[in-house]
Amino acid sequence: MNEIIALHVLHVAAALVLMGYTFYAFAAAPETRKAVMIGTGVAALVMLATGIRMWQEIYGFAPHGWLIVKIVCWLGLSALAGIGYRRRKAAGLLAAVAIILAVTAVVMVYVRPF
Repeated sequence: MNEIIALHVLHVAAALVLMGYTFYAFAAAPETRKAVMIGTGVAALVMLATGIRMWQEIYGFAPHGWLIVKIVCWLGLSALAGIGYRRRKAAGLLAAVAIILAVTAVVMVYVRPF
């Protein structure tokens, strides 16, 4: 049980780092791209590793629909920082997409609709 708690804390911390760096990427100078992409990449990797381990421990890799939705949200959030550096004029839209993806992922955890 202690492992699951530690994994959950790491997972949530990585999600916060990923969101922070993603929103930073929408307004940061182009010179910060390398550092931000490293930060988002590490955070996304930690989220993936901890999420898969919790999925294995709690659900035995059972293909629940809400978990698939969370994986899609993670994939979308992982890509947004890179897109933000390339499409500066769409920062507002990308921020809205990031918020929608994050809220959807959180709702899936608590509601588990399918």
